[in-house]
Amino acid sequence: MEKFIVSARKYRPNNFMGLVGQDSIAVTLKNSIKREQLAHAYLFCGPRGVGKTSTARIFAKTINCMNPGADLEPCGECESCLSFAQGRSYCIHELDAASNNSVDDIRILTEKVMIPPQIGKYSVYIIDEVHMLSSAAFNAFLKTLEEPPAHAIFILATTEKHKILPTILSRCQTYDFNRISVEGIVKNISSIAKQEGVKIDLDSLHVIAQKADGAMRDALTLFDQCVAFCGTEIEYASVIRNLNVLDHEYYFNIIESSLVGNFAKSLLLFDEILSKGFNALYFISGLGSHLRNLLVCKDASTEKLLEMAPALAQRYKDQSSKLPVRFIYEALGHTAKCESDYKMSSNQRLLVEFLLVRLSQMSQAAAAQSVPVQAVQPAAAHVEPAQTPAPAAEQESAKAVPVQTVQAEEQPAAAEKAVEEKVQQEKPAAEKIVKKPAGGISISSIIKKAQNTPKTAQQEVITATEPVTMERLKAAWAKMAETQVQYPRLATAIKQTEPLLKDDNTTVVFKVGNSAQQSWIEKNSLPQLIGFLQKELANGDIKIVVEVIEVAQQSKVPYTAYEKADQMRRNYPEVVELTKDLDLDII
Repeated sequence: MEKFIVSARKYRPNNFMGLVGQDSIAVTLKNSIKREQLAHAYLFCGPRGVGKTSTARIFAKTINCMNPGADLEPCGECESCLSFAQGRSYCIHELDAASNNSVDDIRILTEKVMIPPQIGKYSVYIIDEVHMLSSAAFNAFLKTLEEPPAHAIFILATTEKHKILPTILSRCQTYDFNRISVEGIVKNISSIAKQEGVKIDLDSLHVIAQKADGAMRDALTLFDQCVAFCGTEIEYASVIRNLNVLDHEYYFNIIESSLVGNFAKSLLLFDEILSKGFNALYFISGLGSHLRNLLVCKDASTEKLLEMAPALAQRYKDQSSKLPVRFIYEALGHTAKCESDYKMSSNQRLLVEFLLVRLSQMSQAAAAQSVPVQAVQPAAAHVEPAQTPAPAAEQESAKAVPVQTVQAEEQPAAAEKAVEEKVQQEKPAAEKIVKKPAGGISISSIIKKAQNTPKTAQQEVITATEPVTMERLKAAWAKMAETQVQYPRLATAIKQTEPLLKDDNTTVVFKVGNSAQQSWIEKNSLPQLIGFLQKELANGDIKIVVEVIEVAQQSKVPYTAYEKADQMRRNYPEVVELTKDLDLDII
């Protein structure tokens, strides 16, 4: 029985053509060989499993090959190539810096560098995981790396470029290796599967490629694992079971359930996911990725960002067409927040279940918002207008047409009752104007109702322009402070500040102590304050400008008992005398 060799070793590339996803680096190295412009030190950096060490071996074998091809590929037949393939080459040396990271190891290396190659032109030293070298080893290596013998070439490989000393980086030509795309991994594994006589579907290939996260070595390891589990026929269901991958069908079903507002089904699906042993955090991350894929499907220019099988990509497009962009955007925000709060939550399952309920409620809210839009569709042309008076429900809808006022949200209940009675009195006139078709409510009728609806008392007050005096302003200002009991700091600021009326008799200046106060008032309370003054002063042109008191003008307001006592002593000298006479002690 032939000894088994894992695919990552068996199908390791032995020439530049076999490299996957690193075409630009391969072209650059081949051109440097062709022009005989070889550097004395190279640094290959990038993620794991993308071909750094393999590229270093191919490069070392090519520059020592006695009969390179026209495309500058190693021949594989000369003594140099054969000795390297058999592991007996004295021209190409590999050093693992993870286990040989001391100063003594580097000293041994520097001594070997002086020995010229027996076969070939160059002695190539490949140092893998070079970032594991100690600081002392790096310093001992500096001089040799900067001025090596003419026959010596160093190739350093690392996954953590940031850990390498800048003095080392400055002495090397740096090549950054990229993550291998999903398509590149799928194509390579598909070719290997054919050579091995393994039948595997496209969905399974994409699952393996996505699980590998851009590393070809990881992808080949996962492929071997699936072959060991499934044999020569690999199916999608077996792959996701073996690799512990959550089926994307769950995410499709949860979004469909949320779309119709069926949160109960979403909760049951989540419970099924947990029963299969999947972590809730893994589910949240997958849901976020699913929503991201739905979002990129909204634009044809971003569809290329879907790295998946064509059939699955089409399913994403179909589901994305059913969802509004706003729903996807808000769902992504809630999912991201749930993921960030997960580790700090004491009831993690409840947190995820609340997310699913919220997604269902979002779809219902969106549907409720769309009802009025559908209700105002014009009636069909063949439907004749009804000759009977409008039903009571329609008359109530006529009364519910909103009137745009500056402070409609803050209208008192008494004013609302008065408006309702006034509208009831004028209902016959409104019924004469509105001609409602039998098939639905027309847009024109709603516009006419809005135009003929009498103005509210609140609107009449705001549109008035009575002159403003300082006496009236101060009285209204004091009243306004009493209305802000829910904000004690704001009420205190209003009481302690005297309003200033500018020359236009409409602009009121509100002086505050600092910019933080100014920002808070402008953001949270300014519209309410303006509305109150407009009502109290019967002037709709009133506006408030919040300004910060200059440092020279600010007077410290006493808050503590000590500050109040100190102010009393400074303002009333007789108090000091009284305390002395009576032998009293003021804080």
